[in-house]
Amino acid sequence: MGYSAVTYMEYPYMTASGAETTAYDFTAKDIDGRERSLREFAGQALLIVNVASKCGFTPQYKGLEALWRKHQAEGFAVLGFPCDQFGHQEPGDEAEIKQFCSLSYDVTFPMFAKIEVNGARTHPLYLWLKGEKAGVFGTEAIKWNFTKFLVDRAGNVVKRFAPADAPEKIDKHVAEVLGAPSRA
Repeated sequence: MGYSAVTYMEYPYMTASGAETTAYDFTAKDIDGRERSLREFAGQALLIVNVASKCGFTPQYKGLEALWRKHQAEGFAVLGFPCDQFGHQEPGDEAEIKQFCSLSYDVTFPMFAKIEVNGARTHPLYLWLKGEKAGVFGTEAIKWNFTKFLVDRAGNVVKRFAPADAPEKIDKHVAEVLGAPSRA
């Protein structure tokens, strides 16, 4: 999937083998600057989202938090990855982002450090996600904030959602991946 240009030296948070096959094979810094392996979420379904604090879609934090709270006990996690590549809509540092999410939307789902999702400095997780599920018209590029990737319990990408796809509309897909009927 075009990972040859990405080296371990360029991305020290990538596994040394460079042979990622599931979402759980990646690492990333969390919002507090600690390196975290996504392996800690192994066996859980994930909704991986590039987020921003000053975007028209920012109110989706409320729906993402609701999805997290509703399905967390069933083995589901929302993972938020702040990104400032679209209209400079995530200008703050990690401390400011964390404070905004906590105070404005009571976000408790795991948040990570700001990353890039397109271009030469794309985080390896997003290189992989985009390669697994292309967007509209088969393009891999992330078009805007709040693009979402649903990952099954085996760590495979099963669906990609556009920024306009509200978390409330994604609930039925989350329930399907978890193997349970959606509770409205």
